[in-house]
Amino acid sequence: MASDEFFLVINPDPTKHNVRIEKAKYDIVHDAILENLLSYGPMTFAELGGLVEEQLQNSFDGSVMQVFTAIKLDMVARGEIIRRVPKSKVRMGWN
Repeated sequence: MASDEFFLVINPDPTKHNVRIEKAKYDIVHDAILENLLSYGPMTFAELGGLVEEQLQNSFDGSVMQVFTAIKLDMVARGEIIRRVPKSKVRMGWN
């Protein structure tokens, strides 16, 4: 899945550094996140990460969870998904 094209992933925390991820990896994980949220509705970070990891583990080069975490933060920073904290569990949803 090597590519020369990279995507700048933004962290919503201004004290953290933004990173560059291969565009092909970004697209695959980004689409998997949206697909799972649309299919199953709002869920916790761990639930969503588990689904994405299970979905991509056999076709992904590298750590799915590391890339998932960076892209999930990017999607929050860009307003594509939202983070809600009702009572105790943080849940992810889409805008």
